[in-house]
Amino acid sequence: MPKMKTKSSAKKRFKLTGSGKIKRKHAFKSHILTKKSKKRKLKLTHDTLVHKSDVANIKQQLAI
Repeated sequence: MPKMKTKSSAKKRFKLTGSGKIKRKHAFKSHILTKKSKKRKLKLTHDTLVHKSDVANIKQQLAI
């Protein structure tokens, strides 16, 4: 059976942590920033973890 290919879009968007969890960036931080509060933009800056219901799908895309 051939190797599974990694989805290019997924490898650009997600990173694995040392403990095996998947990190992601927040959306809505690229444009139309004038109407968003400073607090909201600051929260969107920091990375977060992928929700547990999406982990299996993303691991399949990353061929893990």
